[in-house]
Amino acid sequence: MKKLLAMTAVAALTMSVNVSAQEGEAVYNKACQVCHSMGVAGAPKAHDAAAWEPRLAKGIDTLLNSVKSGLNAMPPGGMCTDCTDDDYKNAIEFMSK
Repeated sequence: MKKLLAMTAVAALTMSVNVSAQEGEAVYNKACQVCHSMGVAGAPKAHDAAAWEPRLAKGIDTLLNSVKSGLNAMPPGGMCTDCTDDDYKNAIEFMSK
């Protein structure tokens, strides 16, 4: 029984360690493109480097906090219900280039 419990614990730990961030484009396609493709309600358009430049100048942590807390018309978390901080960062990086 102890061996089974130990194997289960190792398997659970291995699975949690192997969970990786979603690709920025995937996050954009499932959650961000609704607003960021057309600049809805002042959202900076994806791949408009000039629109993203002043936002990026504030730092990635500031942008991350804005996404998580919501900003202007963007609801907290944007439209992504399962995103991690790394997922959001990857989406920001994808959209800002």
